[in-house]
Amino acid sequence: MDELTLEVQQREETGTGPNRRLRKAGKLPAVVYGGGREPVSIQVDQKSIHQLLKDVGGENAVFLLKLAGTSTSRHTMVRKIDVDPISRRIRHIDFQRIDMTKTVKVQVQIEVTGESIGVKTEEGVLDFVSRTIEVECLPTKIPSVIEIDVSDLHTGQHLEVSDLPIPEGVEIVDDPSKVIVSIAHARVMELEPEEDADLLLEAETEEPEVIGRTKEDEQTGSEG
Repeated sequence: MDELTLEVQQREETGTGPNRRLRKAGKLPAVVYGGGREPVSIQVDQKSIHQLLKDVGGENAVFLLKLAGTSTSRHTMVRKIDVDPISRRIRHIDFQRIDMTKTVKVQVQIEVTGESIGVKTEEGVLDFVSRTIEVECLPTKIPSVIEIDVSDLHTGQHLEVSDLPIPEGVEIVDDPSKVIVSIAHARVMELEPEEDADLLLEAETEEPEVIGRTKEDEQTGSEG
C-alpha cells in the first residue's frame, strides 16, 4: 500500500461559522484522534486531499500527516469522510493515528468477477449478499479490494467468507460462514394456456355467495 504525505495546519477555530469560512478559502476542516493522545483540530488543502483520495480512494487510505512549519509527522488512516448530501462535496474528514507496526481492523470491499454457470445457462439470479468483509492486518497489508470468482457457481449454490482468497498477512475477523454471494432460482410462475382457460370457466360457473342471507329469506324468495 502506497504511503501518501499530506501537509496540514493546526485549526484554532471550530464550529459551523469558522468551518464554512474555511471551506470558502479552499481548506477543509479535519480532526486527528487516537494513539493515546488528545484529538487535534486541523485543516487541509481541498485540492490536495481531493487529488490524493481520487488517486487511491478514500477507503482505508493511510496518510503521513506533516504539520506545516515543523518536523512533526504522524501516520494516520482516514476513518470518516463527511460528504454534503446535495453537492456531494467533502465537508469534514476524520483521521486516526496508527502505529505502522501494529495491526488494524478495517472493512474491505468485495468485488465479484466472472459470470456464473447458474446465471448463464440455468436462468438463475445472482444475489450479492455481503459487499464488505472485516479483516485485521498491518496498515501496509490492507487490500484495496478482495475479488471472488463466481464462474463455477450453479443455481442453488453460494460462496461464504471462508471461500474468499485472502492475501498473505491478512486475517479474517468476520464469521467464516457468512454468505457472500448466491445464485437463486428465478421465481417466475406462468400458467399454461389450457390452465388459464380452465380457471376462467370455473370463475364463470361458480355461484356467488350471498352474505347474510338466512334460511327464511330463501323460503320467502321461493314463494314469491
